[in-house]
Amino acid sequence: MTTALNLAPITGPSAWRGDELSQTDEWIYHLSDAEQTELVTVGTRFVKNNPDLRTVTAAEYPLPVCTDLIAECARQMDSGRGFVLVRGLRTEEYGDTVSGAIFFLMGLHLGVPMKQNQAGDVLDHVIATSNKTLDDPTALPSRVRDRLPFHSDSSDVVALMCLRAAKDGGASSLVSGTTIYNEILRRRPDLAPLLFEPWHWDWYRQDHDAPARFYTSPICSYVDGIFSTYAGSQMIFSAQDYPEVPRLTDEQIELLHLYDEIAQEPGLALDMDFQPGDVQWLLNYAALHSRTGYVDFPEPERRRHLLRLWLRRDVGRPLVSGFGKHTVTAHGDDAGTPLVPGGRFEIAEAVVPNFEWGN
Repeated sequence: MTTALNLAPITGPSAWRGDELSQTDEWIYHLSDAEQTELVTVGTRFVKNNPDLRTVTAAEYPLPVCTDLIAECARQMDSGRGFVLVRGLRTEEYGDTVSGAIFFLMGLHLGVPMKQNQAGDVLDHVIATSNKTLDDPTALPSRVRDRLPFHSDSSDVVALMCLRAAKDGGASSLVSGTTIYNEILRRRPDLAPLLFEPWHWDWYRQDHDAPARFYTSPICSYVDGIFSTYAGSQMIFSAQDYPEVPRLTDEQIELLHLYDEIAQEPGLALDMDFQPGDVQWLLNYAALHSRTGYVDFPEPERRRHLLRLWLRRDVGRPLVSGFGKHTVTAHGDDAGTPLVPGGRFEIAEAVVPNFEWGN
């Protein structure tokens, strides 16, 4: 692992800037007609067969025409810029169920879907279920309309499919964790070593069903020449609400504020306006994500609605011990905390958000 004595800038495709990427569309994979046709055909069969989302496998639903699509998504996440946007699906034409099936199938070919809550759901939703704001300690980030701070999710891969866009706002924002680290190292080399030390994170605010109120993880990992990031200062600050969590030092607080300031500097992030049918694949160790605040349409059925997958994926990436959130278990794994009632394990019901959860 890198120490304070040999910290150095990180180079490579993961060290990108949004103002440079936004001048091209190299980060967008445009589906061919043949790929669209295969995804719809196999997705429709998936809906008809109605398999259990917890146990179905990619081998049961091959996508031979989409080999290049799957390979490019994997390459960009594993060793490229860390993300890719797939565009070309006509979700408004297919309907939510077939669209959700297509999304889930792509996920099966890129990793192992993970449970996202204690009900065991492997397909979750980003949709406002109330008018709460993030100032409310009972609010869940995925269920409010506020702008979100940049953060990492609780998986190797996080993926989003846009079913419906907001009336105004709601752009998806990504920023390179590598670029942020390089900037901290350049501006404050005295603070940079703290990124590799353990920090305490608020688990309850991320998942009200979490088995503990907090967990520990470094913000950065560097093993065998591979740099990884896990960030989200809001969850570090809110963990200070728990008396058993050690108090942050002045240097730690200064570093967290600097991290957020750099992430929000003009030109660093890439903002993308989600269009219905867009699918974003993101490696949590390479880039952080956020969204701008948004205004919904008044009709509930027209609300901004994204489907979300968390994937466990063997990307061949060495990490320091205890790096990242101590996650819930993977798809098909019966270990871990017992489930609570209410899980949705058939695609037709899984694509319907639970408006009672997160209120």
